[in-house]
Amino acid sequence: MLNIARLEDGIEVFKALGSEVRIRILSILLENGEMNMTDLSQRLSLSPGALTGHIRLLEKCGLIRIITRQGDHGSQKLCSVRQDKILIELNQIAPSQNTYDTSISIGHYCDCDVYPTCGLSSDKHLIGEVDDRRYFFHNDRFSADILWFTRGYVEYAIPNFIPYDQRIDELCISMEISSEAPGVNENWPSDISFFLNDVNIANWTSPGDFGEVRGLLTPKWWFPQWNQYGLLKMLQINQKGTFIDGDRKSDHTIEEFHLTGKSSIKFRIAVLDTAANVGGVTLFGKSFGNYNQDINVRIAYSPIRSSS
Repeated sequence: MLNIARLEDGIEVFKALGSEVRIRILSILLENGEMNMTDLSQRLSLSPGALTGHIRLLEKCGLIRIITRQGDHGSQKLCSVRQDKILIELNQIAPSQNTYDTSISIGHYCDCDVYPTCGLSSDKHLIGEVDDRRYFFHNDRFSADILWFTRGYVEYAIPNFIPYDQRIDELCISMEISSEAPGVNENWPSDISFFLNDVNIANWTSPGDFGEVRGLLTPKWWFPQWNQYGLLKMLQINQKGTFIDGDRKSDHTIEEFHLTGKSSIKFRIAVLDTAANVGGVTLFGKSFGNYNQDINVRIAYSPIRSSS
């Protein structure tokens, strides 16, 4: 998902989408999954030079990816769509509100209870043995940049350093996430639940465990038939409800939690035993997958209103 938090940040994307030719390029790539430049230029009846200009614009704003692959007749450039969704936030945080931004490394969970298949790894090496959940409590887990499990949960303590006399009006959490299948399976649904301070505020079904294409940031030593990348999802809870990528998921509002600068905030990612699709979770940090980020958090806050 490409999240445009401010209209000014989306100017390059809007320019790229303001062309019928580039819209056709995206449509053809969505239909075919992946195409080389020669086939794409023939399909569009464009010269290679004219196509290159359009492709560069789409790549620059993050809408497509280009990889070079060796074939029987030399190397070829393959194009594919990089994003599954574009979210434009028109109802933006009021300028009078303050915001606090932070991030949480994948291995910095404060609690967990996970079951195989499971494992975790830094950007340099696996941490312990796969499918041995004891290693989720190993000291090296703080360096983990990817983790996965079939059922259970990991829970993170969200840093809260807003002033004591402020209340939290909105909490936004973004992460790269997918299912966890034995090997990889891009059709492997998993019902993933998100909890805030022990309350289930949202559920989302991950479509699969993606591994047919290598993740853009995934280390070269990483195993080819293992989790490669996920989908970027953004969870928001505010006065209007709880949303994932702008889609309403529940009626839970931020007011229910009475969060202030003195509050502890726990965020749990779980696959429940009772889920219809127990298909696991994979979480990607900044050294794996397609997005250069850990679990990113934005807190919007304002002064606590007097009750008098």
